[in-house]
Amino acid sequence: MVQLDNFGGQVIAITGAGSGFGKLLAETLSASGAKLVLSDVNEEALRQVESALSDVHKALVCDVTREDDVVGMIGAANAEYGRLDILVNNAGLGSPPKLLTEVTEEELDLNYNVNTKGVFFGIKHGIRQMLAQDPKGGVILNVSSMAGIGGAPLLGPYAAAKHGVVGLTKTAACEFARHGVRVNAICPYFSPTPLVTQDEDFAARIKGMAANSPMARMGDPQEIVTVMLMLMSPANSFMNGQAIAVDGGMSAI
Repeated sequence: MVQLDNFGGQVIAITGAGSGFGKLLAETLSASGAKLVLSDVNEEALRQVESALSDVHKALVCDVTREDDVVGMIGAANAEYGRLDILVNNAGLGSPPKLLTEVTEEELDLNYNVNTKGVFFGIKHGIRQMLAQDPKGGVILNVSSMAGIGGAPLLGPYAAAKHGVVGLTKTAACEFARHGVRVNAICPYFSPTPLVTQDEDFAARIKGMAANSPMARMGDPQEIVTVMLMLMSPANSFMNGQAIAVDGGMSAI
């Protein structure tokens, strides 16, 4: 029987591993025997995760908006383990709710820099490593959002940036599939991670968002991570260039 959760010996790098999906994914993969390279811009949160996972060999501060930082993270994986099997571009941030006409240039730039450019740097240097190693190839999973495949009222900069993630995913998947590299994206609906709950406006709207969902609830972070594992799995070897909605049926409306 094929096991989609078998990551023993796989070298996996995760950005934004200090909290939310990244932290939960790291904990799950650590238990499965993966070799992890964890990064986050928040050093305090990263060190807490590092200390909780005794078998983590690499954890380093990485600001995904800085290309040199991303190069350093990928290089750390290669230096420690000699390759990179899977890269999860998970680091991201949200937007304060407001109409497009009220969005500032700084807010737009911040979203593009973290949510789009950060993923671009990961794809660029992750694939370079995957093509250089022997045997070559690997898997890249990008964390987009439901806002990346549909409209997102009051979240224009976030939606634009996350649409960019889907575009990068599909492009990279087409360009490098013949070289043994698969690239997919996960597009979750709102889930109670710190990215959502730290914003008072979002937190106050969670009950309303849950009520409007076909399943009348939010997705649990573990449910999102379960799909991330499926998308990353070496056994899931023919899925490529997909943006998978994990939304309780919201995209079906």
